[in-house]
Amino acid sequence: MAALETIRTRFGIGISIIIAISLLLFILDNNTLSKWFSGDNAKAHQVAVIDGESVTIEEFNVQVENLKDLYGGTHSADQEKQIREEAWQTFINKLLFVKNAEKAGIRVGAAEMKDITAGDHISPVIAQNFGTDPAVLSNFIEQNEKGWSYIYDLVRTNQYYAKYNALFVNSAVNAPLFLNKAIEENNVTANVDMVMVPAGFIQDTTINVSSSEIKKYYKEHKKFFKQVESRDIEYVLIEVVPSDADVEAAEKDFNNLYTDFQAQELGNVANFLLRNSSEVSYDAFWYKAGELNTVSREVNDYAFADKPAEVSPVFKSGNSFLAARVMATATRPSEIKVKVAPMESEELTAEVEAAVDAAEATPVTQAIKWAEPLFSAPLNKTQVVELPGYGMVAAKVVEVGEKALMKQVAVLKKTAIPSKETFGNFYSQANTMQSRSNGKLADFKSAAEELGLYVHTQNNILRNTERFGAVDNARELSNWAFKAKKGHVSDIITVNQTYFFVAALTNVHKEGYAPVSEVAEPIRNVLYMEKAVEKKAAEVAEKMEGTLSLEEVAERLGTTVSNRENIAFSSLSSQSVDPAFIGAVAAAKEGELCGPVKGANGVYVFRVNSRETNSFYTEDDAAANSDRIMQYSLQTILPVMMQDADVKDNRARFF
Repeated sequence: MAALETIRTRFGIGISIIIAISLLLFILDNNTLSKWFSGDNAKAHQVAVIDGESVTIEEFNVQVENLKDLYGGTHSADQEKQIREEAWQTFINKLLFVKNAEKAGIRVGAAEMKDITAGDHISPVIAQNFGTDPAVLSNFIEQNEKGWSYIYDLVRTNQYYAKYNALFVNSAVNAPLFLNKAIEENNVTANVDMVMVPAGFIQDTTINVSSSEIKKYYKEHKKFFKQVESRDIEYVLIEVVPSDADVEAAEKDFNNLYTDFQAQELGNVANFLLRNSSEVSYDAFWYKAGELNTVSREVNDYAFADKPAEVSPVFKSGNSFLAARVMATATRPSEIKVKVAPMESEELTAEVEAAVDAAEATPVTQAIKWAEPLFSAPLNKTQVVELPGYGMVAAKVVEVGEKALMKQVAVLKKTAIPSKETFGNFYSQANTMQSRSNGKLADFKSAAEELGLYVHTQNNILRNTERFGAVDNARELSNWAFKAKKGHVSDIITVNQTYFFVAALTNVHKEGYAPVSEVAEPIRNVLYMEKAVEKKAAEVAEKMEGTLSLEEVAERLGTTVSNRENIAFSSLSSQSVDPAFIGAVAAAKEGELCGPVKGANGVYVFRVNSRETNSFYTEDDAAANSDRIMQYSLQTILPVMMQDADVKDNRARFF
């Protein structure tokens, strides 16, 4: 102990802390230490906490990879994003929704699953993916056991949703008393003469809102100031665009390609476009007149001219150059109805013909590539067609939609891109902006002003915010904002090799309740308007004393009388009218001078001239409105569950 005292005296509190930790490590067992030191590490791996259960990034990625395997092939960035969203929904369903549905007494048993997957009441999930032919589903199950396991769970979850929604809908009783009241309120309308006096467009310096009043309002309405974690930033955006020299060079290159494009045989055109990286690939799509406007109006006009040239002239659109060739012309339907049946061999037997006739007719468009031969097939004659991934099927066209003139069109398109020199010039501008900012907000604003660059403001950005103005996929900017300190300026952030951002973090909003200081100004505005309306109401009441008519009131107030018709005490009508005014009208007697009525932004004095009872709003209308309200309520079920379970979504930290 004496030795410890000597060390403490000579080396101070720092060494004392080290000694304390050492003694603590000696006392505690390994399991306790493991729990302590693994706690933060475990949180670092949490992609979510759903109803108290943790989902690690490893578990989440396993689900994502399973979905990728199920869908097969390669996936674009957008498709991967959709797959991650589907994986997220899978965990929400499993750990939250299904648990809550079962707490409500809902069950989906084995017998029920058999019935909706292979029985008489096929689930919409099965019908949409495999149709009504059991053979198609059986073939999939044999070839993809893992995929079937996922779809089976999806069918089961879908059944839970259907039952829960049915329970929710059927529990809502639309009492006849309320129904009749809604019909009455919608059918009784009033014709009203009125005077509206605004509380004032110019700030009234005699009206004061104290700090104590703001704090009191905040305390009474605190639940409205709950917020998620977010950031406020200001940023300068510099877009890299081709210079005039870049556009001229691109035009020269395109003209050389155009000569080769003209010389190609029709059978070589698709490969030519592919080899030369045309921005519009040839996919043998049949276009109707007007549909090519999405590519270029000039291309559409060329293709559907009375006698189009073999190759169009060169068209310029912005910094892009285009040329087109009509590959084929036909009068054909845009949709057909087809009956399909599986085949065990390529022979059209009587049994196969019977199966085709018994099948349900399905609408098919040219988006279904395997069905292309059927668009030129005879009506009601069975054809053998290859269905990719399945084999040969028998198909019969039983109905043909309206026919129209269509064209297959190949389009050569190239857009001028910035040269290295151009890119360097824009980067130099961004670098100047960043260096002059000196990492400080004040210098950032000064630098932007000196360089003539516009400063954009974007408040309340989240960790997963990707869009800033017109720029998408700018997640790196939000990632920086959540790591930076208030008042700091970013380095140059490059997005898609096209945009340079230089940003400054102006504010940090922590999860929880916004502090009074952040919401003081909007609260002040609310309280100011309340006081302004109160003051204006007192002024109007004083000027109204002794008046007998609305016209006399208007004269004293220096305004005029206006008229409003068809004012009803209804949530569906008079939406642009102040609710306080509507309520006062509903309670007023005909012919009486009423007011002043304090509204949201001013004061009303009015007279109900007449009321009319109509019958245009029926029981069906009331029921339809009730259904709309119910549908909205159904959409809020899952968000309310997530809020109640305090779901923590940390995906933005990982993706």
